[in-house]
Amino acid sequence: MDKKSFYGLGRRKSSTAKVYLYQSKDKGKITINHRNPSDYFPNKLVIQDMEQPLELTKLKDNFDINVVVKGGGFTGQAGAIRLGIVRALIKFNPDLKKLLKTKKLTTRDKRAKERKKFGLYGARRAPQFTKR
Repeated sequence: MDKKSFYGLGRRKSSTAKVYLYQSKDKGKITINHRNPSDYFPNKLVIQDMEQPLELTKLKDNFDINVVVKGGGFTGQAGAIRLGIVRALIKFNPDLKKLLKTKKLTTRDKRAKERKKFGLYGARRAPQFTKR
């Protein structure tokens, strides 16, 4: 294999993304589960959010990106892909970590759905109180 590749794993909510960056002379082709991002995601804002680290570092055209993502919805998957791209870029060039950290892209968003508790209708929704 003559192309140099970099790997990054990203997680968000219940989504997991395996991101592979390949140095290439193409114009930065991105494939998500063997599909184009515009076909995979229903929203352009989600795609922009996913590509934010590439645009910030101005390396969008330098890499072909192959992503395998599982679980969750499209927002969680886009967040997982973004974190995977960030981690792969840091493996490519550790000097980028400072720039990416200032924009808070290097940390995993640990927020997840809160579990349902017994005696309640949801995580926090309690049955209606009746006075008499």
